[in-house]
Amino acid sequence: MSRTVILHYHLFKNAGTSLDQVLKRNFGPKWVTREFPMTTDDNTDQVTEWIRSEPEAVAFSTHTALGPIPEIEGVKIITVMLLRDPLARIRSAYRFERKQDAETWGAELAKQYDLEGYVRARLQRPKDRQCRNFQTHRLATLAPGDGTELDRALEGLRRLSVVGLVEGFDDTLSRLADLIRPAYPDFTWASVRANTTSGDRKERSEQDRIVDALLLGHNRDDLDVLRAATELTTKV
Repeated sequence: MSRTVILHYHLFKNAGTSLDQVLKRNFGPKWVTREFPMTTDDNTDQVTEWIRSEPEAVAFSTHTALGPIPEIEGVKIITVMLLRDPLARIRSAYRFERKQDAETWGAELAKQYDLEGYVRARLQRPKDRQCRNFQTHRLATLAPGDGTELDRALEGLRRLSVVGLVEGFDDTLSRLADLIRPAYPDFTWASVRANTTSGDRKERSEQDRIVDALLLGHNRDDLDVLRAATELTTKV
């Protein structure tokens, strides 16, 4: 291999901004980002062309890569994805979109409704995965085939170079550093968290319990994925 690059699958509200900060500090303008159409579950060809078209770049970050991990002759691609408890992720996404100065559908929705209304509105849209096994869906696209979405997601986990947990952010950085230092021996990192939204630590209300029950019913696969990811990270 003549070139080693990092491909960061940046999942919304999974500490990806903090990881990007570390990559930007190390690689400066050689950290690049781009978003892609998500009309199908496979835009690998476009991601592949992106990596080819940026020969000086080292770290690639995108929220919208779907499909099998690119394979490029002469390029070693180190992939990294951070995962999170799905209920915590959705609550964080709601708080973020509620404060976000944007005119996206999600941001407008969060400003109009409480968390329960936000979740129910998103669940009513069949193709909206934000509150319905979001991480399972993303991982499953890495391993297309005839298996169930959960089975393909678990296979997708195994195909990634580094799988991390938000609560184990420092451990994720340490494992990523071990993989990339042969190519980039000056890579350094320190614990950092960016783009965080503080959770409400007050006593759980009846509405909180209602929302939790609603989300649990639509995120069981994500919880299975999280358990599998936890097992993978503890074996490393």
